[in-house]
Amino acid sequence: MTPRLTLAMATATVVIIGLAPAARADTTPSVPPGTEPTATAPVEVDPNDPDLRLPEGGTLAEPKVLDIKQVVEDQAGEERREDTNADVTFALQAEVLFGKDSAKLGAAAKARIAVIADEIKKQNTTLVRVFGFTDNLGSSAHGDVLSKQRADAVQTELSADLNNPNITFEVRGYGEQYPIADNSTEEGRKKNRRVEVTFPRTAS
Repeated sequence: MTPRLTLAMATATVVIIGLAPAARADTTPSVPPGTEPTATAPVEVDPNDPDLRLPEGGTLAEPKVLDIKQVVEDQAGEERREDTNADVTFALQAEVLFGKDSAKLGAAAKARIAVIADEIKKQNTTLVRVFGFTDNLGSSAHGDVLSKQRADAVQTELSADLNNPNITFEVRGYGEQYPIADNSTEEGRKKNRRVEVTFPRTAS
């Protein structure tokens, strides 16, 4: 069993994505990761309340709700899990799934995907999003194609593991968009070359 480290507890909202050969597929445009609007604040705040003790001339920002996000990453950085109140996201580095410049899954990759499928079953969700990403090396057009091919490969394997026609998949290839690390280093580029699987949290 690979030791895991808790990296961070942060405030943020999470997104999810995924296409299915045997399952229903959603072909409508998706909201890119991290760009969806936040939930409405549950309580109105009176900006004139004297208990706020705002500095002279100070004003309140627009209220919004931020999810608590827990991020757990294994020590090698090959796999990351993010949990919020609403969603679960697994991110797997491309190197643990595919060969260089390839979208063909190996046996070890399929075993990792099976673990994600088990979690999806546990959450009893009907929506799974699968996003593919690359680093910024090579042409942007090539990255777009490769990231989509890799997302498709992961979705196909997930669909076979889940064997549930009621699940709708969204699959997108974002190429070099939305890096999560510094593309100027190989360590950062490895983190950016990834496939993310996200689905709603429906069980406690």
